[in-house]
Formats: sequence, C-alpha cells, structure tokens
Amino acid sequence: MPTAAKRNPKHPLGDYVRGKEDAYKTEPLKIESEYVIPTEFHNPMELQSIIAHWEAADKLTVYDKTQAVMGTQNAFAKDWKIPVENVKVIATFVGGAFGNGLHTWPHETAAIMAAKKVNRPVKLMLTREQMFTMVGYRPHAWQKVGMSATKDGKITAITHEAIGQTSTYEEFTESTLQQTRMMYTSPNVTTRYRILPLDVSTPIWMRGPGEATGAFALESALDEMAFVLGMDPLEFRLINHTDKDPEKNLPWSTKYLKEAMQMGAERIGWSKRQLKPGMVKNGEWLVGYGMGVGTFGANRGRAKVKATLHKDGTLVMQSATTDIGPGTGTAMVQIAAQNLGLPPEKIVFELGSSLYPPSPSQGGSATVATVGSAVHAASQALKQRLTSMVAGNADTSFKGATVENLTFKDGYVSMTASPSARLSFADILKQQNLPELEVTEESTPDASLRQKYSMYSYSVHFAEVQVHPLTGQIKVTNMVSCADAGTIINAKTAGNQMIGGAVGGIGMALTEGAVMDHRFGRYVTKDLAEYHVPVHADAPNISSLFVNKPDLINNPNGTKGIGEIAIIGVAPAIANAIFNATGKRIRELPITPDKLI
Repeated sequence: MPTAAKRNPKHPLGDYVRGKEDAYKTEPLKIESEYVIPTEFHNPMELQSIIAHWEAADKLTVYDKTQAVMGTQNAFAKDWKIPVENVKVIATFVGGAFGNGLHTWPHETAAIMAAKKVNRPVKLMLTREQMFTMVGYRPHAWQKVGMSATKDGKITAITHEAIGQTSTYEEFTESTLQQTRMMYTSPNVTTRYRILPLDVSTPIWMRGPGEATGAFALESALDEMAFVLGMDPLEFRLINHTDKDPEKNLPWSTKYLKEAMQMGAERIGWSKRQLKPGMVKNGEWLVGYGMGVGTFGANRGRAKVKATLHKDGTLVMQSATTDIGPGTGTAMVQIAAQNLGLPPEKIVFELGSSLYPPSPSQGGSATVATVGSAVHAASQALKQRLTSMVAGNADTSFKGATVENLTFKDGYVSMTASPSARLSFADILKQQNLPELEVTEESTPDASLRQKYSMYSYSVHFAEVQVHPLTGQIKVTNMVSCADAGTIINAKTAGNQMIGGAVGGIGMALTEGAVMDHRFGRYVTKDLAEYHVPVHADAPNISSLFVNKPDLINNPNGTKGIGEIAIIGVAPAIANAIFNATGKRIRELPITPDKLI
C-alpha cells in the first residue's frame, strides 16, 4: 500500500487476518488487481436548508433537513450549552438525503448564529454548487484485491486493501472491507484499511457506505477469478457460499442468498450468457451479462412509540423517526394494522419531531426493524389493555378472556371460539367511559442474540448491457435486483427502494465522478450539468424480487434492512457485464466510452 496512507487507530475493525496472512501470494492460481472509485456526491433533489428560531434566550427551534432528529437535538444542545429539552427539531419532510442528513453541518450553525444575532427566525438554503462542498460525499477510494483459488473453484485466499480519503481536521471511516471478511468461504483472508487526510472537507456516509465501495472491488475480483478458471460467475459464487459466518464463527440468523441468486438468474435470462466475451450480439451491439452480490448488517436499535386509540376507533402513533423516502409512515401503519387488527385507513403515524418519543436516525437500513419493533410492542400493549377491559366487562360472553383466545380484526374484538360475540374498539372505550387509550412502549434488541447469531441482509444484482464497439456507448438494457431482506412489509415501497438503489448503482458505474481543478481546489463538476446523475434514459426497466422469508431472530416482525443492499453490488454487476460484452476489464469508475475505445 502507498506509504503516504495513514493508519487509523480508532477504526473498530482494524487489520484482520484469518488463516495465513497474504496467503494468495504463494498460490499458483491467483489474480491481483487495483480498483478506483472517485468522489461521489449525494445530490438529492431537495437542497439542504434550515429555519432557526430562538423562542427565548435558551430555547431553540429548528426546521431542518436531517435524518437524525434526536442526534441533531443533542448536537445543538451541546453546541449552545442549553438543556436538550429546550431544543426542538422538526423534520417532517426531509426529501432525499442518502446520508448527507446524518451530520450537522456548518451552514446549520451559521443560521442559528444569525437567528441569535438578529433575534428573528432565519432561513438558510444552500445552492446546488454548495451541495458539492459543504454536506459530505462518498470518499475517493483506492483498493487492491489479491485472490487465489483451486482449479475446481474453491477460493483459498483473499487479501483486500483499501485507502479512503478524509479531511485533515476530522477522521472519517467506513466499512469498506466488511463484505470480504464474511461473504465467502476462503480459509485465508487478510484485510487492511487506511485513511488518507487531505485538504478537503470531511466525507460522510453515502448510501451503502463503505460496503458499496468494497463490493465494487470484491465482486469485480470474483468475476476476474471466475474468468481465469473458465467458470460461470454464478456457479463460482455458489461453490463458495457460506453456511455460517466465517468471520465470527456464528450461524446466520437467516440467509436465503442462494434463493435470491436463483430467482434473479432466471429472471435476467442468465442462461444466455456465454463464458467467452463478445459472443452475444444484437445487431452491431455487443451484449453482456454480469452479477454482483451485496450485504449489509441487519441492524436494529432502540426506539419508543406512543400510541393513542381514540373513542372514534382511530389510532395515532408517534415517533421521532424521519422519512427520507422509503415510506416509513406507510410501513408503520401496516405493521400496526397487522398486529392490532385495525384497518389502515384508521391509523395515522406521525414522525419527524423531537417532541415525539425518541428514535435513532434514519440510516444504516435499520428503521423498519427498530421503529417497527416499537410499533409492534405498542400494538401488543393496546391489545392487552383492550383484553383486560373486555374480560372485566358486564358482557358475560367475554368473561375471563385472554389475548390468546380473542381475535382482533377490522377494529373489533371477538371471541375466537364464538365470533358472533364481538365489540368494536370504540364501544369498549365508550363502555369504560374513556375518551382515549394511550400507551408508550420501548423496544430494545436482545444483545445476547448478537452473541449467538450473525445478522445480515443480502442482495444480488444482475445486469444486461449493450456496448457499441465503435463508439464505446454503453446501454444498461435490463436489470434484476433480488433481496433477502426478511419479511417484506410493503412490496410497493420495498420495490421502490430496490429500484432507486439500482439507479444509484448505474450512476456509480457509468456516470458519476467528481473532477477537481487542483489549481484552485474547486470542483469542475459543480452542478447537475457537469456532474451526471443517471436520468430516465440511463435506466432500463428494473425488476425487484424478494425472497420474503422472515427473520424472527432479528425482530418480531421478521424484517431486515433494504436501503443499503439496494445499491451494494450494482456497480460491479454492470462492470462485469461490460467485460462479458467487450472483453475489456475497467477497474476505475465511472466506466465511460473513452475507456472502452
């Protein structure tokens, strides 16, 4: 690795060796390649903005574009040395964020200072050009992968090294090498991660942070190794599939990656792929097929939800979580409806305010698992309260009722053995002379389970591309993205997440990359005319498929995260498809026509 690289002593993973260090170097059948990903920017449609209002000398209200209501509240309370409860953060509508709302930025502090100075509310909105320099980015990364295998396709060793950039005033790290440690059965794995401080602003997490960067190198190297072996890349991955976590030596909570691979291969028409590049054509165009696997931790945190059942039979649930586009409110309403037996149209889920019960930030693919578990707990608590009420009711048909022998459906409680005996939720409250029934429940993951099981979500992406041999023009003509993400609460919103991630992966592979004028330290790619995010013309019809099998070890709803795995593995799938079409291996993103001709 370059000697200028700085070892990060605080990184929780550090250097890792399983088996023999750098074992691939002494093996007869090996590959060794370097990969580069440029700086990339989040570029949500909605610009970063804030309204700051000092309601009193020690009482601050902000309307902010943030993914972390409670984190922002705590940060501003610390900055201004005022009680946390005196800071109110409202983030009802965030718009896209992709990670740039996971940090407090200088423009927010500037707006708060201005509001303090003029003693009036101040609104500040960044320009598009400022979005490139003031609110983080995916860091430029250099990677090197060495890999060896037996002739029959068993990986014997992997060494994966990476250097990511950071600023000179702050250390930013991400899990670039995590997938390499646990995805394949190799007995010998070595990983080394470094950060390089530069005179630039600090990076921040960008969708699929670290893992998306690392998967480009790892999954490209898998394809390169499969080609050297003369083996189908799908078969190569299946041969090296892991039935337990080789890093932690633990069983998976659930893992249905093989099923996802089979679903995707069938849908994309993988059987049409030829081992020799350039063999499939559509007129003048060369046609290629590629795949890439992704994984991300199936995370779950602590959250509280307040649930209020009103006398008219409607339910209002509240939590300080946010929604940056995945349809958080929709998923929470569905979880409540399924667990409580109440029609979704009678449920409202309110979010995005620090006045509501606390929730972690929306990031790390953990919101449905975290907040959804609290919604589940609140729903169960309401059922228990309603059961207690009907069991002591004058109506003798419910005497001695328990949750187990009651049915909750369509806003009614009935005896399972005799469905004709039923009461509506509204009638129960009316009989009890209650205007409403309120519960607040906290859900906390069982830490002991993390000691017994390894928990991840998985994805596999298949791409079909066409490349014009004379011009180098690339068209992604078909994509299939498959996920093993536990129970799918809402197929529409989950599918939208997968499609959005795939589009982001197309940008990562083909169009996005920062270009800096080093004479002045300014980006030439400072707007959406010069920095090319993928548009409709760049994206084909994208199919999203789900295994849809629950992970009840992770949480009571059986869900696992989707947001990150939607993009992790997409870029290498496209790069591998381009190689299959042209025979040209491009290891530096984005893959533009000039690199192919």
